[in-house]
Amino acid sequence: MEVFKSKRIRASLMTGAALGIVCIIGALVRTGGSGGAGFIFALWYNRLLMGMVIGLMDDSADTPRLILRGALMGLFVSFAFYSADGFGDIVSFLAGIPYGIIIELAARGRWPIG
Repeated sequence: MEVFKSKRIRASLMTGAALGIVCIIGALVRTGGSGGAGFIFALWYNRLLMGMVIGLMDDSADTPRLILRGALMGLFVSFAFYSADGFGDIVSFLAGIPYGIIIELAARGRWPIG
């Protein structure tokens, strides 16, 4: 598919995958490693999905709007994990806000990862 050849989608997917690893480390520290493999994978996959959703969006907005959109999309995508987890991991849910902003800025080429 042509869409996956764009620099924006590649940057957002790579950033989402990297942030997923950061999120896993945070979750392991918070839970003492008791989250289980399914929980850990779902958390990483949610961040990857966040990267895909943000990467597929139009990048023609100005930076303040991109930041707001990244925050909202991060929260929106994180809600899927939060609700599937039984509304138990509020930290991972709220981490979607800065992660969405970081992914949006990376996809736009204004963050070192992108």
